[in-house]
Amino acid sequence: MKILVMNGINLGMLGIREPGKYGSKTYDMIMKDLAGWAKTKEGLELDFFVTDIEGEFVRKLYEAREKYDGVVMNCGAWSHYSIGIRDAVSGSGVKAVDVHMTNVYAREEFRHKQVIAPVCIGQVSGFGEDVYRLAVDALVGYIERCGK
Repeated sequence: MKILVMNGINLGMLGIREPGKYGSKTYDMIMKDLAGWAKTKEGLELDFFVTDIEGEFVRKLYEAREKYDGVVMNCGAWSHYSIGIRDAVSGSGVKAVDVHMTNVYAREEFRHKQVIAPVCIGQVSGFGEDVYRLAVDALVGYIERCGK
């Protein structure tokens, strides 16, 4: 199974940006650990993408439809207001899991509004870097049960 792990705005700054909230591991370290974990899973292949440019994120989502069984995505702040990404997830038909390293519902009220999560098959939040692994596991299980 081939899964794309997508990260959006500000996530390339993990390890530097607000380490009290997001931890001290860099984006590269977290994705390297996730790739290592995936190698222990037979038949699982992960690719990675990160951008601070919303249009690039949307373009990659549409490309993912043809190349991947599903997508795990951390849209960062876009989760709260990007109708463009919401429409791309919905319109592409890609199976997507929305992830957040922090529990957005325990943070500022504006973060409680999620415009992308309702068009995803699920959401994982609040478990730090483990959200990626948890989401990949959940996505694989969903696809195996329900089909691509």
